[in-house]
Formats: sequence, C-alpha cells, structure tokens
Amino acid sequence: MPRLLLVVLVVVAVVVGGLFALSGKAHEKPLTQVEKAVPLANLQK
Repeated sequence: MPRLLLVVLVVVAVVVGGLFALSGKAHEKPLTQVEKAVPLANLQK
C-alpha cells in the first residue's frame, strides 16, 4: 500500500508541476493593428 501511495504522490506532483509550467507560459500578445488597402470598386456596392 505505501508503494501505491508513493506512486500517486509522484503523479500528482508531476501534474501540478506541469500545470505551473504551462501557466507561466500563457502570456497575451499585444494587439497590432494591420491596415490593408481596399480597392475603390469594393466600396461602391
């Protein structure tokens, strides 16, 4: 039984560590505005 408990604790520690690692990577990128030329023919509808 103690061996099973040790395996469960190791798995939980790996999962929690992975969650912390992934949460540290999640950063929002700043928005960049892209302007595109629109032909005049597309505006005359």
